Amino acid sequence: MAKANPDDASGMPLQAQAQASTRHIERASVGSPGDHLDMMGENSLQWLLKAVAPLQAIRVAVVHPCDETSLSAVLDARQAGLIDPVLIAPRHRLQAVAAEHSLDLSGIRIEDVPHSHAAAARAVELAGKGEVEALMKGSLHTDELMAAVVCHGSPLRTSRRVSHCFLLQTSHYPRPFIVTDAAINLAPGLIQKADIVQNAIDLAQVIGVAEPKVAILAAVETVNPAMPATLDAAALCKMADRGQITGGVLDGPLAFDNAISLAAAHTKGIVSPVAGQADVLVVPDLESGNMLAKQLIYLGDASSAGIVLGAKVPIVLTSRADTRASRIASCAIALMLAHHYRVTPP
Repeated sequence: MAKANPDDASGMPLQAQAQASTRHIERASVGSPGDHLDMMGENSLQWLLKAVAPLQAIRVAVVHPCDETSLSAVLDARQAGLIDPVLIAPRHRLQAVAAEHSLDLSGIRIEDVPHSHAAAARAVELAGKGEVEALMKGSLHTDELMAAVVCHGSPLRTSRRVSHCFLLQTSHYPRPFIVTDAAINLAPGLIQKADIVQNAIDLAQVIGVAEPKVAILAAVETVNPAMPATLDAAALCKMADRGQITGGVLDGPLAFDNAISLAAAHTKGIVSPVAGQADVLVVPDLESGNMLAKQLIYLGDASSAGIVLGAKVPIVLTSRADTRASRIASCAIALMLAHHYRVTPP
């Protein structure tokens, strides 16, 4: 069995005790918004709202929020002081939804466009001009919005591939953690996975984890040529060794149990700076990631938030099944990232 070099664990800012359920995690101070946050011991992401409380709301282009769920989410986030929304949609549809559900749109800027495709294009245009600092998905399909973001000539493209991060927290695990990518990249190859990992590391640092521990997931802990996920995991770790991925501590392949349970890792004789204490779980493909995230949410009672990174502005992807708390938490992450991008553009 391949084992990680135990020397890699020296000098790490996050120290683990023998039992994962009782260990104390030291988080690096990153100034506002990440100072001294109590992010443990519950399954709530309420600490995010405490983190962003000192920050001024950002202007957000909300793309085609033409149903009660998405329009209500906008008003909730506005009421929470997180966003100053610009609604981009057919005006008559917005007004009809607002009237039907007694939603007050007074004081909110509306960009009247004929349909959802035009809404996505206009949102990207506004972001490219710096008139908004984030995008938020309304009732259109994710593919429609993301096609406008990443199309050739889009002002929001960067050298990095876009990817989605779920930030999850459950009382069954002693820290918030990220699952990626479970929403954008269907079957990423090695180079795409390198960007996915780097995006997740960047997010972890913004929320206050100075050197996140990244577990590259597979079904087994050993490299097997018949299992491409294990080969990618090994290559990603070597890329980190060579400085092609920076800011985190990587190990893999790791099965899910070994990534999140010190006891499971010890039982299998795995010596690793990441096993049992992962901050980031990198899945092999979208299908496995989507199933994992939803199992954690629906069976593991995890609170969730989601954000897309890799573009010049953060993008909030909401689902019709998302709770109000999840939508608010996602906007809080967008607020954190937008303020971070003012200093360090992506």
